[in-house]
Amino acid sequence: MTAENLEADGPLTQRDLGERLALTSGAITMLVDRLERAGWVHRRPHPGDRRYVLIELSPRAAAEAPDGLATYHARVRVFASGAPARQREAVAAFLAAAADAAAAAVTDLSR
Repeated sequence: MTAENLEADGPLTQRDLGERLALTSGAITMLVDRLERAGWVHRRPHPGDRRYVLIELSPRAAAEAPDGLATYHARVRVFASGAPARQREAVAAFLAAAADAAAAAVTDLSR
């Protein structure tokens, strides 16, 4: 799930990533520490606020993605490119609403 969030939305603060994964600040710190030691993520200064650090996927994470993930991404790209142009906006709106609903459910479950 961590990689999916970073892959989908790019670098996130630890706080944002922790909220998405419904983890405490201590748990997300431990997770990011482990991922960083394994070479899967990097920490870098937030460009707009020096109080924060961004977590981003490393090139290694993409190179060592689980078997089948590249195939899944390729299939989604084929599906997306095959959608008629006039329907793409409706499909994108549906997927965005579904993602928002999933994020809200995670927030509700973490309370």
